[in-house]
Amino acid sequence: MVSTRRQHRDQVFRAIADPTRRQILSLLRKRQQTVGEIAGSFSMSRPAISKHLRLLRSAGLVATRRQGTTTRCRLNARPLRAVGDWLREYETFWAHTLHNLKSYVEKNQ
Repeated sequence: MVSTRRQHRDQVFRAIADPTRRQILSLLRKRQQTVGEIAGSFSMSRPAISKHLRLLRSAGLVATRRQGTTTRCRLNARPLRAVGDWLREYETFWAHTLHNLKSYVEKNQ
């Protein structure tokens, strides 16, 4: 059975797999923006950007707030910690592997 934590991590990975969504996150890292401002940064339709934003919102990476007739978006970077945790597991693996390689090379010189 897949844990809820793992499902959420997988959802975050799916969300950041797309270059457009990563670019949206980069825009929001600088400041909050309206959906219209975000859409204006891309050469695709506003409905297409809205789909990307829905996926980012469902992964918890974007929070939205209605303000009159506009929707303001802001980055919620907290879910990206799951990516960092996953990568740390591989950093440990590679550090261990490189240490073993160093030992092997030093031993066989």
